[in-house]
Amino acid sequence: MPLALGSRLDSYEIVAPLGAGGMGEVYRARDTALKRDVAIKVLPEYWSRDPERLRRFEQEAQATAALNHPNVVSIFHVGQYDGSPYIVTELLQGETLRDRLRKGPMRLREVLDYGVELARGLAAAHGAGIVHRDLKPDNIWVTKDGRVKILDFGLAKLDLARTASADGATVSGQQSTPGHVLGTVGYMSPEQVRGQAADARSDIFAVGVVLYEMLTGKPAFRKATSADTMSAILNEDPSAVSQVAPSVPPGLQRVVTRCLAKNPAQRIQHASDLEFALEALSDSGSISVPATDQSLRSRWIWMVATAAVVALAAALIAWWRTPSAVPVVESITQLTDDGEPKESRIESDGARVYFNEGQARSWIIAQVSVNGGPSVPVNTGLANPQLVALERHGSQMLALVDGLDLLTSPMWSVPLPAGQPRRVGSVLAEAADVFPDGRIVFADTKDLFVCDKDGSNTKKLFSNGHGAWNPAISPDGRRIAFTTMTDDLLTLVEVAADGTDFRVLMQDACCGQWSPDGNYIVYAKHQAGDVWALPVGTGFFHRRAGPVRLTNGSLEYAEPTPSRDGKQIFAVGTKRRGELVRYDTKSHQFVPFLSGMSSTDPTFSRDGQWVAYASYPDHTIWRSRSDGSQRVQLTYPPMEAAYPSISPDGTKIAFSTIKAETYVVSADGGPPQKIVAKNSAGGHWSPDGNLLIVTCWTDGPAEERHNPYLQMYDFRTGSLSMVPGSQGLVGGAYGSDQASLVAANQAGTKLLSFDFKSQKWSDLVARDIAEWTVSPDGKYLYFTTGGPEPMAQRLRFADHQIETITSLKDLRRVLDSMEMGRTQINVAPDGSPIFTRDIGTQEIYALTVRWP
Repeated sequence: MPLALGSRLDSYEIVAPLGAGGMGEVYRARDTALKRDVAIKVLPEYWSRDPERLRRFEQEAQATAALNHPNVVSIFHVGQYDGSPYIVTELLQGETLRDRLRKGPMRLREVLDYGVELARGLAAAHGAGIVHRDLKPDNIWVTKDGRVKILDFGLAKLDLARTASADGATVSGQQSTPGHVLGTVGYMSPEQVRGQAADARSDIFAVGVVLYEMLTGKPAFRKATSADTMSAILNEDPSAVSQVAPSVPPGLQRVVTRCLAKNPAQRIQHASDLEFALEALSDSGSISVPATDQSLRSRWIWMVATAAVVALAAALIAWWRTPSAVPVVESITQLTDDGEPKESRIESDGARVYFNEGQARSWIIAQVSVNGGPSVPVNTGLANPQLVALERHGSQMLALVDGLDLLTSPMWSVPLPAGQPRRVGSVLAEAADVFPDGRIVFADTKDLFVCDKDGSNTKKLFSNGHGAWNPAISPDGRRIAFTTMTDDLLTLVEVAADGTDFRVLMQDACCGQWSPDGNYIVYAKHQAGDVWALPVGTGFFHRRAGPVRLTNGSLEYAEPTPSRDGKQIFAVGTKRRGELVRYDTKSHQFVPFLSGMSSTDPTFSRDGQWVAYASYPDHTIWRSRSDGSQRVQLTYPPMEAAYPSISPDGTKIAFSTIKAETYVVSADGGPPQKIVAKNSAGGHWSPDGNLLIVTCWTDGPAEERHNPYLQMYDFRTGSLSMVPGSQGLVGGAYGSDQASLVAANQAGTKLLSFDFKSQKWSDLVARDIAEWTVSPDGKYLYFTTGGPEPMAQRLRFADHQIETITSLKDLRRVLDSMEMGRTQINVAPDGSPIFTRDIGTQEIYALTVRWP
């Protein structure tokens, strides 16, 4: 579990997460005893149970503590917190050498200065009997004052005899097993690639790789695969430095070549020798300027003019080629701590942050101060509202009723801080935003529309046939960014405010929001969980550059939204983890099921001996015995899948993917067979196993788009046929026999039963339905309700009697993105309802940003 802000480890108070570092999670902390800021690296609890990771973590602490050198990060303290070991080190300001190299090759003076300090730090480590074995730009820190610090001795090899200090204290070490490869591909020495013993000369090789990259801007060894890269380290020489960077002095080229010798005996043997060689090159450099020819003095005016033009051109070229300054997240502050699931867009009026939280069909809009504090509900007067936009002056918000549970929903305008909501015309939307003049742009998942603030004068603004979601208007009101699909990927695009000038901004991205100056769009990279900023400024002095990654830590962020003043980005920070539980009717408690594994949608074979489920949050389908033994993985990345369903004979499993395709796979594994190519979800078997009921939807006209209906796939003929009268229905599962079918209406207000003999639908349950399923024995219909008092209930098919199983008010359930933010209910062979309890964290964070 991540450390909470304000928590204490001995005399250290956690201030902010800094991301991952080596094998641990790193935090900024305050040493309350010595009144100084420090960095704390904590080995996660689930890693501390791994003896090898724990050994390496302790080895890093011992190796670093054995050194006291200005070019090696200083360690202050080692301790334990809740069974997890941690190291306290100096807090470094600056950037990694990797970050610096992203800007391109370095100046010769920088290379020499950094190389000398790197060699000094290594000489100190080698002198103490420590071989780093994982030297690379990511493990080299450049402070703001230009000093180099070597980090992360997690793979270090220690010589017990030489790591004893003068007063007799020793550090323990463990030699690596011969044949075991340690290091990072691309920076390992040939002997490391072969799994042989590494000594100080292996670090010299890594320094050569780093120097090569500093001088040329290119890795010395990089191939298409790791195996090819390791083969190149063993058998190939990199391109000569002179071919890539001709201005590098021959003496420095020879130093790099000596470091990169395949045979350790032919390399520079000691880091102190490397330091001496680089210092000598640094001291000997000079530039000579030839004298001016006296015969050319009469043309000095033309020469000066020509030089000025050349200098101006060179300056423009240099300006154009020099990487632009990039935004940087300086600190991260947690604003909420209420433990509630959070979804959808975030908005801020400068004083408060607004967001959705709750469960399926029980959503509320909440608010918190921009400085953090308790979350307070917003009295919208609407049931199950979804926040979609805030008007520029902050006096009105736009919300959708049932917006998080339906594809499109009625839009309402809600006065702030209080007042009666009013319907915005007849608008049905998925998301919306507000122009500076009060007009509204909204998406219905297919097209973009614009209307007046009261919903009148609705006009279609843009359509490309690939969908439209999450529109966001630029601060000047001249452009609209939104999400669409290209090449089966969510893609961030923009159009002019009149719907013209369509441009693709970034693939594999979603839900962009503009910075207040209009120079950046902030977005979350789809399925990756980090916040990015994409430069979009226009004009001659604004160069279109690539996206900048703002976060890279242990939290997964979503819905990033810049504050009104642009100094912060508000986002939902999530640590996803679920626990499978069942409700025990005897003890009236929720107890772990299948060892409380992190998974969703368990489905059982008819005899109760087998179970299939989707792992959470990576959405991989697995099959095992009902006791968890004999596990078999059935799907693999990049496929993301959910809704597994075991056939009656237990030989096949149907499932759906995030691309809305339906597959069937053998319970013993093998390649899945696609049976419905697109626009489909779920899959429930008929009792005889010949049919699969699938929910589908259409791509028809706007008023019918995404209208769901049920189809039957016949495995005997390979054909699809529509269930009569199923327009507007979802789910589709057989009841107690093959003569009836159960489905829900799209609005989730009732469950219906279809009689195959009469070909008619009739109402079965009329109430606020969140999720439902049929028990494995076909005798009961289990379902959950929404609203402020959610319940788990079941209907007996024999007499249609409904009984309440338990309240779900205090059970925080996982919101699965594969199921459009919905929870799930399943049933164990003994009739116990099963849920996935959310044991992760999901809170609102403020990321303080320094913009260029």
